[in-house]
Amino acid sequence: MRNKLQGQLYTLFLLLIFFVSCNQSDKNDSFTASVNETEETNEELPLSELNLPEGFEISIYARVNNARSMVMGENNVLFVGSRTAEKVYAVEDKDGDGVGETVHVIDEDLWMPNGVAYLDGDLYVAEVNRILKYTDIMNNLDSSPEPKVVFDEYPKEQHHGWKYIAFGPDGKLYVPVGAPCNICKSDEPIFASITRMNPDGSNMEIYAEGVRNTVGFTWHPDTKEMYFTDNGRDNLGDNYPPCELNHAPRKGMHFGYPYCHGGEILDPEYGDQRPCSDFIYPAMNLGPHVAPLGLCIYSGNSFPEKYNGKVLIAEHGSWNRSKKIGYRISMVELIDGKGVSYEPFIDGWLNDDQQSVWGRPVDVIQISDGSILISDDYSGTIYKVTYKK
Repeated sequence: MRNKLQGQLYTLFLLLIFFVSCNQSDKNDSFTASVNETEETNEELPLSELNLPEGFEISIYARVNNARSMVMGENNVLFVGSRTAEKVYAVEDKDGDGVGETVHVIDEDLWMPNGVAYLDGDLYVAEVNRILKYTDIMNNLDSSPEPKVVFDEYPKEQHHGWKYIAFGPDGKLYVPVGAPCNICKSDEPIFASITRMNPDGSNMEIYAEGVRNTVGFTWHPDTKEMYFTDNGRDNLGDNYPPCELNHAPRKGMHFGYPYCHGGEILDPEYGDQRPCSDFIYPAMNLGPHVAPLGLCIYSGNSFPEKYNGKVLIAEHGSWNRSKKIGYRISMVELIDGKGVSYEPFIDGWLNDDQQSVWGRPVDVIQISDGSILISDDYSGTIYKVTYKK
């Protein structure tokens, strides 16, 4: 009853905010950021400003301009997408010393090639409207192979058009299609969804609906069920709505957009069309405008046991909030698919007092030695986080 009343009060409050802010253009969403990505990748970084739990250490694994989504291939080769740099990279740790000392440009002049995935020796790359495959990539790191177009029927709308991609436990390639706006109801059902297809591009179908803009998902190492982040809408004030961590164990679930946000906040434009009870409640509501992107569920044997099963989330950070928030790696504890705690794991890329930023986490992945890698498109860096026993 209390949650329902809070939701109603939130909705009334947001209606007031909406009428004040309705003249603001949706075109600014996620495009004109209050902080800009740096073009340089050779400046010294103040790693000592980062706050980690006791016993953890962070170091620079590689410098890669505009580093975004990551996937590990074979033989210590890390593939990295970008957005504004328009390039896809391969980072090699040839001597196995835990540092990626060689960076190859696999391809360039691509259209926001944010997403990368790896399967059976082939590299998959997501542009805005199509999926590319670079066959036998491990033997072609220096030759800039010509890609094969696997699928080219995604929308060409650039707004929320950059894509995260990954292969699921079912062997299918999962590809999101963001909403082409801040808040709208499209006549095309493919918008605001997560799709999936066979590796050859066949049998594309919608897996989840009502997903405004996810740029990160993963599968639980034990249950094999999907978890994904979603970025909340703008122009409802600094503190509403929350961003989300969602749990999608099966096909056909609807997560609320554009009608309901955070499981209980009716949208001032579309909330009168469907109640929040129609939709799946988030596994955990995150901070407002923190921009959660990539995530992993830790399952290695390098960190202390209490970290097993914890969700580590890269929060890219707010772009238009009056006081910046996010710019960190957060951690969520799950019990039976629901979040029961939400706290920082690493922060310090944002100086809260000065409101200055020197890094923006994008993706976080676990690698074979149990450490994690974090990409940062603002400073052009990939960090490695280890635990010293």
